[in-house]
Amino acid sequence: HFKAAMERVVAGLEKKTRILQPEERKRVAYHEAGHAVVGWFLRFANPLLKVSIIPRGRGLGYALYQPEEKFLFTKEALLDTMCMTLGGRASELIFFGDFSTGAQDDLRKVTDSAYGQILRYGMNEKVGHVSFDLSESVVKPYSEATGKLVDEEVRKMIQEAMDRTLELLKEKKELTESLAKVLLDKEVLEREDMVQVLGPRPWAEKTSYDDFVAGTGGDNPEDGELPAGLRGWDSDPTQKTEEVIVDSQENSVDSEPHVDL
Repeated sequence: HFKAAMERVVAGLEKKTRILQPEERKRVAYHEAGHAVVGWFLRFANPLLKVSIIPRGRGLGYALYQPEEKFLFTKEALLDTMCMTLGGRASELIFFGDFSTGAQDDLRKVTDSAYGQILRYGMNEKVGHVSFDLSESVVKPYSEATGKLVDEEVRKMIQEAMDRTLELLKEKKELTESLAKVLLDKEVLEREDMVQVLGPRPWAEKTSYDDFVAGTGGDNPEDGELPAGLRGWDSDPTQKTEEVIVDSQENSVDSEPHVDL
């Protein structure tokens, strides 16, 4: 129920009446497999949690990722994310020889990221260490010559990301095809399915509560530890239950243990 609620909020309602033609369904599967594979093998891309070809909201398929609690992003991390976003379009080109309109939202995200890196965060050598506030004025706060240079560098950045993505997917072509076929059969793949098809992700990941809170404390050495109520959460549940019941009986004035729900 929790997963269903999360998907409804993040991806929209499931469109059971939207029936895809076999060729469209196949293209969607390879598109989503492209996203998944690129993100799986790029170090700074967010790890995949789930991928589906069941239509939801306005999309014909979707992938859910596990974003890290990060406030700062390096240029390398932003470029890895761009490549992951282009993974679907690149996969279509490799397996079908052309593009479809399914990557429109992906292209918008990549374009926004490229302009942001150049105009806001000063991550381009030719444009330089500058930052322009584009939210307050309709008029561009830079010259026409700078605007032309920015447009050229944006196209160059996106093309380089696309070339890198194509190279990776061609290298992992068999894995991408295997993942797409499993996706066509099962329609929904969880992280465990991804591990079975692609193998363990080559980069270390945070998969437990301990991993996420490690190193986030302050000067107090106990800040990074689990809260008292969660300590021992992975121990034997049978033994844990017996300990709780015994403790309740010893400390209760009633003849029977009382539990507040």
